[in-house]
Amino acid sequence: MNDQQLLRYSRHILLAPLGVEGQEKIMASHVLIVGAGGLGSPAALYLAAAGVGTLTLADGDTVETSNLQRQILHVDARIGQSKAQSARTALATVNPETRVNAICERLAGEALETAVAAADLVLDCSDNFITRHALNKVAARLKKPLVSGAAVRFEGQVSVFDLRDPDAPCYHCLFPEGEDVEETRCAALGVFAPLTGIIGSLQASEALKLLAGIGKPLQGRLLLIDALTQTWRVTTFARDPGCPMHADA
Repeated sequence: MNDQQLLRYSRHILLAPLGVEGQEKIMASHVLIVGAGGLGSPAALYLAAAGVGTLTLADGDTVETSNLQRQILHVDARIGQSKAQSARTALATVNPETRVNAICERLAGEALETAVAAADLVLDCSDNFITRHALNKVAARLKKPLVSGAAVRFEGQVSVFDLRDPDAPCYHCLFPEGEDVEETRCAALGVFAPLTGIIGSLQASEALKLLAGIGKPLQGRLLLIDALTQTWRVTTFARDPGCPMHADA
């Protein structure tokens, strides 16, 4: 770490659990963020600012006017541009030392496998169960830590799924695929702008802890937030012994 880096990350280095060693782990890491919208925006900004060495952002959508209320990576001048490209432009101004890869498509199949395999950790900032379950399957098989977040209306949630621990539950254990779960998206129901910032920032926090090897991650715990009443609660859950993801992992 050179003198400029020691200065840039000095407030991290001052933290006893983190220090130089933890910061160097962060700087050597590669994080995949799936979704460059309301959650991906604050998550990416904090991860870049914190010095993550490589960020790969995957999003097949383009910037629209309705995004600007909460998707803080994007601005009016980039309406119509790929969200992944817009994100790369924004992040270059935050920390030029962070290498940013833009994938301007919705990841699936072999492309998803390749992207997850190349990363040390994955952030699920998507907005649909199809993507969430596809990410969970690949992350479970490759044993990549997965930090999942969701936000709609005034309600948000965050959890961590890390099958490097053989006893850890996965996303399927919590939300089994194929069950009659209501798909709720902010495009239809709305979302409180600061809530996406809270959830995305929490995802970045969990990611940095995992990368640096500090603290206690939200593994086996689901953090639930109601921004309208500003109440936070944590519910615990365990690995489902019948979950097919663990048989494949």
